[in-house]
Amino acid sequence: MLTRIIAALALVPLFIFLIIGGLPLYIAEIAIVAIALHEFYKAFQTKNINPLFNVGYIFAGYLLIKNIYGLGIEYSYAVAFVLFVISITYLLRCKNNILDISVTFLGIFYVAIFLDYIVLTIRDFELGHLYVWIIFIISFATDTFAYFSGYLFGKHKLIPKVSPKKTVEGSIGGILGSIVCCVVFGYIFKLQIMPLVIIGLIGSVVAQFGDLFASSIKRYVGIKDYGKLIPGHGGILDRFDSVILVAPFVYYAIMIFIK
Repeated sequence: MLTRIIAALALVPLFIFLIIGGLPLYIAEIAIVAIALHEFYKAFQTKNINPLFNVGYIFAGYLLIKNIYGLGIEYSYAVAFVLFVISITYLLRCKNNILDISVTFLGIFYVAIFLDYIVLTIRDFELGHLYVWIIFIISFATDTFAYFSGYLFGKHKLIPKVSPKKTVEGSIGGILGSIVCCVVFGYIFKLQIMPLVIIGLIGSVVAQFGDLFASSIKRYVGIKDYGKLIPGHGGILDRFDSVILVAPFVYYAIMIFIK
């Protein structure tokens, strides 16, 4: 429990940047994305896979330009395409193999593009400064309520081969906790409640998939944590594993259910 509290406190600076917004947030984003990409690529080196770190960093730098000039998501895909074409030259010169290139762009898509939806949520919606908190409410409420529900009531293993400690009871508790927290948030800020119930429910399932996906990668490459940046909780990816998938989900859910 102490490590979870320390990990939560370590995220306070990020929340401050979310409130400030603008250039400070954009700079914080590329720093987080660059660190997360480094952790992601480094993990695969244990399997003798060598992603193109520089390509990932270039894309992270591009995000700053995109956000400063208010460019749409389509520009991100265009830049990713150009970088992919450039990466083919590494393949043709036999400097890297297809696995190296594949993991490079998996990182760009999974880490950089998905995390950028946090900024897009703030920027693209009239109430984006409120909606962005739904991403973190779902992610952290799911994690917290799943932990306590599993600890108190957990008997049936969820997916033991991927994450031995997770239970069905914990999963259900995480979903209920997410719904309740989203409803409370909506009530406080006078948002539509029914859409938040749906978003909280589905979002919690998405959050758990994100957690399990990150755990699957760690199990595959044979590591316990992606990094050591956050005391007692690993690296950026260890803390943001569920946020990464929840961010794009919340963005599109708002478009469908609320906007």
